[in-house]
Amino acid sequence: MNVGLIWAQTLDGVIGADNAIPWRVPEDMAHFKATTLGHPVVMGRRTWDSLPPRFRPLSGRRNIVVTRDPRWVAEGAERAGSIAEALELAAEPLKSTAPTAAWVIGGGEIYRAALEYATTLSVTEIDSPVSGDVYAPVLGPTWKVAEDKGWQSSTSGLRYRIRRYTR
Repeated sequence: MNVGLIWAQTLDGVIGADNAIPWRVPEDMAHFKATTLGHPVVMGRRTWDSLPPRFRPLSGRRNIVVTRDPRWVAEGAERAGSIAEALELAAEPLKSTAPTAAWVIGGGEIYRAALEYATTLSVTEIDSPVSGDVYAPVLGPTWKVAEDKGWQSSTSGLRYRIRRYTR
């Protein structure tokens, strides 16, 4: 099974502030949905909590939440105690076929723990200085840009680009 990590970040690596995404780029949200739809998604409990209740669980995706709390439960989500356990769950077929990919969707601590398992990254870069308290993992030299869609203008007025990395 392929493991992908998907996130948006500023050029300085900020991915979040106060348990929220500190910008609005609808095109990135559409890219996120198109990329993850039909695949298991793995997230930390704080990322789960940050989703508006009307969007929990993320529809059309198996939602796996990593938390150290063995008593944690939420309707529509499966609990895992570690990234390794979450990826094992994600690889299990729910119906007749096993998934070909799982997407890790945050947050910062989860991305750093999952990076060693990843085969691909989808990173949206936001060209705006934003203060934050959560940062994307630092990519080592083994990660190479495999696709760059170039800078585009969002309907929100921000510039962004979507890059895919492989190793």
